[in-house]
Amino acid sequence: MVSEEVDMVEAPGTAGEFGVLPGHVAFLTTLGHGEIRYMIDGLTRFVATSGGFAEVLDNRVTMLVDTAEFEEEIDVERARRARERAEQALKALSFDAVEYHTLEAALVRAITRISTASRVNP
Repeated sequence: MVSEEVDMVEAPGTAGEFGVLPGHVAFLTTLGHGEIRYMIDGLTRFVATSGGFAEVLDNRVTMLVDTAEFEEEIDVERARRARERAEQALKALSFDAVEYHTLEAALVRAITRISTASRVNP
C-alpha cells in the first residue's frame, strides 16, 4: 500500500494509459494489466498490476488493484517460468477454448512482472 504525497501518477487504464498531476479533474476508471508509475521528488517508482479501479477526486488518487508488486519485490525467475508455462499451454489451444483467455491473462501478467522487475534487475 502506498499512502504518500506524490508529484505524478501514471497508470494503465482499460481505455488507455492516463496520467494525473495536481489539480486533475475528477474521474473513475478501470485499470488493466500493466505498470503503475508514480513520482516523488524526482524518483519514479514502478508497480506491476493486473487490473482494478482508480478514482481521482480532490487531488487524491485512490486505486483498488487485484495485484500490486513493486519492482524490487518481483521474483523474475518465477515470472519467467510462468511466462514459459503460459506460452506452451497457449500453443496447444485454439482461440475459442475456454482456458485460452485465462492463460492469455497469465502470460500478460508474467510479461508485465518481468518488464517491471527489469527496472532494478536488468
